[in-house]
Amino acid sequence: MDSDGDGIGDLRGILTRLDYLQWLGVDVIWICPIFDSPNDDNGYDIRDYRKILSTFGTMEDFDRLLAEVHRRGMKLILDLVLNHTSDEHPWFLESRASTDNPKRDWYLWREGRDGHPPNNWESIFRGPAWTRDPSTGQY
Repeated sequence: MDSDGDGIGDLRGILTRLDYLQWLGVDVIWICPIFDSPNDDNGYDIRDYRKILSTFGTMEDFDRLLAEVHRRGMKLILDLVLNHTSDEHPWFLESRASTDNPKRDWYLWREGRDGHPPNNWESIFRGPAWTRDPSTGQY
């Protein structure tokens, strides 16, 4: 449901297909993450929970989609990921500012072992799951 022909589905595209979805008997639409993100993790690395990634549209597009979904007696579910954020999110940036920052324990920070990561965990994206932060020396 791509409204602008860029090959990526977007909010306006969904809006144009609501009548068809309703005709099919769809009563709930579940949208993958659409929030502002550097998109290193397919949108699951949220930079700002209060903004829509421009690839998918605008907050006005979202408001219109939600209103039209509700007008048809349908529901809309957003995949809201709260258990992790982007390393560009303000909470993370504040957390990494110092080891005594009030938001420090909002994320997992660990001392390294002899100049190496704290353990041998691997990332799903390949390589180690840990990255040393130069500002505090922790992983």
